[in-house]
Amino acid sequence: MRHTSYALLVVTAFGCSHDRSGSFDPRVSRETLAATSGARYTISYLPTLGGSRNRPSGINNDGAVAGFVNRPGNGTRVAAYWHDGVLDTLGTLGGPNSVVQWPGLSNSGLIAGFAETAEDDTLHEEWSCTAFLPSVTGKICRGFFWENGVMTALPTLGGEQGFATSVNSRGQVVGWAETPVHDPTCNAPQVLQFRAVLWEPEKRTKRELPPLPGDSTTAATAINSKGQVVGISGDCDIAVGQRSARHSVIWNNGVPTDIGDLGGDFWHTPMDINEHGDVVGFSNPPYVVGIDFNPLAFIWTKDGGIKSLGKLAGDTSSQALGINNWGQVVGVSSGDLNRAFLYENGVMKDLNKLVGAGFPDLLIVAQHINDAGVIVGRAVLHGTNTQVPFTATPVR
Repeated sequence: MRHTSYALLVVTAFGCSHDRSGSFDPRVSRETLAATSGARYTISYLPTLGGSRNRPSGINNDGAVAGFVNRPGNGTRVAAYWHDGVLDTLGTLGGPNSVVQWPGLSNSGLIAGFAETAEDDTLHEEWSCTAFLPSVTGKICRGFFWENGVMTALPTLGGEQGFATSVNSRGQVVGWAETPVHDPTCNAPQVLQFRAVLWEPEKRTKRELPPLPGDSTTAATAINSKGQVVGISGDCDIAVGQRSARHSVIWNNGVPTDIGDLGGDFWHTPMDINEHGDVVGFSNPPYVVGIDFNPLAFIWTKDGGIKSLGKLAGDTSSQALGINNWGQVVGVSSGDLNRAFLYENGVMKDLNKLVGAGFPDLLIVAQHINDAGVIVGRAVLHGTNTQVPFTATPVR
């Protein structure tokens, strides 16, 4: 995970565009694939612009989906919103790319993500956004808030760059942004410290979320409607995880609490929180040394603490990416291949085995799940390297 501070908030929308597209990847059918005997889910593919890398990141309880699609030809990415069978692309903040990387979609249809501007990064950092983009462009990246067709740039904490991950139905947005502090815990090319932020764009306010004692930086990854925020606390490092994810934390009323980890040194990262305050993510176990990345999916509850969800048979690692209010968890289990999983009733299940015999494609990642149990994720089309967005709907 490439991750990854106060004046009067001035919210501006500049250089953004909003396009509605009915284009589809010609190799992908929009029709729901028929469930075969014993299937628990039917799979539908979402429309794209025809690029080979497309990702849905979140689904709300109305069935709307947010994420990104790749533009064919120039290979850039644009934030996407799927609703009522239609793909809307959300434009950028003047630069080449925009992305909704985390679930980033509320039940009221608000969207949070990040987008590049037309301005050059004067410090030549490879900021958090870079890992989620096709190439390093050298442009400044900012978190954005999207509502009713308008993309609004979110302010930083005094530095150049920012990144938004999640938004609740109250319009509270979280992520992280650079401060003007030249942080000695940063590793080149990163220069500036960054801190988690809670933005409230409609109130024109922002709030810095502090690190645990002894840490330098923070990043927020998810927020629920109660305003509980989860994320990471650690060193600046290269603004992409590693030592910046020294601790998994939850902020209640702006106060951070360490929720524990699975025993490794780093890469302890919450990815989602539901309305009950249950948290899922991934964490290196004790046999992983230093900044190596080989995590296991976890769930944390206030009463039960943190526990590993394990991994699918034959795999070496796993990551939990989403949780609904019924406690169903989705994510990816990895070995020779990536496989989407559903965790429920104490058991991790390969989603590919829940769609019936004869399904030709590989469901590689389950990104998110809503309260109706509908899952969004990515599949690889049989015989290709093309990744397409899917929804998996329970068979009633």
